[in-house]
Amino acid sequence: MRCVAFMRNVNQGQRGHPSTDDIRAGFADAGCPDAALFQANGTILFESDAPADVVATAEQSIAARSGHEREILWTPLDTLIEVASKHGAVRDPRRFEFALHGGATIDTNDPDATAEADRNRCELVDAGPGWALVRNRVEGEGHATPTIERITGTRASSRGLPTVLRLVERFARGA
Repeated sequence: MRCVAFMRNVNQGQRGHPSTDDIRAGFADAGCPDAALFQANGTILFESDAPADVVATAEQSIAARSGHEREILWTPLDTLIEVASKHGAVRDPRRFEFALHGGATIDTNDPDATAEADRNRCELVDAGPGWALVRNRVEGEGHATPTIERITGTRASSRGLPTVLRLVERFARGA
């Protein structure tokens, strides 16, 4: 299965962050030597029949190699393809963020969840198992990660919808 991983709080090439080589080697140690890094934000495409095991091993390996622990969340590439198909033509895509999280599917109509999003100047647009799509009220602001973390009580990591669309465009062929 082709999967996409989001490392939390990574800016490759910056001091205090795992390097591109550390990330690539960590995924190779986890049995995915052909993992492809996308952009410099800790987004990785990999193929595995046991993605949770790959991610757990990669987390440990990257921490051992770099001295920097980072959580990694993952989803099947098919999930991103579906989100891109359903939401790729939205007006003003730069206000949207796709977040991965460790919780159950968020009810986008739940009053507590919508109130939390409202407090954070965003709204819940769509959600599925371990993911949510958020629209920020103000372009250039990013509220998905903290909002989803508060709603689910689990860690989250997000990418802008334009990043997701570029990733799907590049890697969805043959998916």
